[in-house]
Amino acid sequence: MPEHPARRAGLASQAAVRAKRKDDWLALFAADARVEDPIGVSPYDPAGQGHSGREAIAAFWDKAIEPSRIEFHWTDSFACGDEAAFTGTIRSVRPDIAVEVDLVAVYRVDADGEITALRAFWELARARTA
Repeated sequence: MPEHPARRAGLASQAAVRAKRKDDWLALFAADARVEDPIGVSPYDPAGQGHSGREAIAAFWDKAIEPSRIEFHWTDSFACGDEAAFTGTIRSVRPDIAVEVDLVAVYRVDADGEITALRAFWELARARTA
């Protein structure tokens, strides 16, 4: 069975994050894509508006991804329509702390397989040190 385009894009995104390949990660996104990780107000997005366009998404990488080693531990994924949702735990390891949080990450793609939206559902209050 062929792999779903949104699941394939999500897995490629996660592989680029694990390997710390910023340019490869950014190339997966459509020019007008939006990243909300987490959705709403957060330390990475004080206005809660998300990060729209590659320049804003690159700035999100610099703040949230670059300083950390990210590990994904998925329990399942569900592909429907032009989206795929991954459920599980993400672990972010920085020099001074490691944090884990349970989440649902949803990737939406366009007809070309480019990511148009990455939305991560997780609660800062439920994050735990690891």
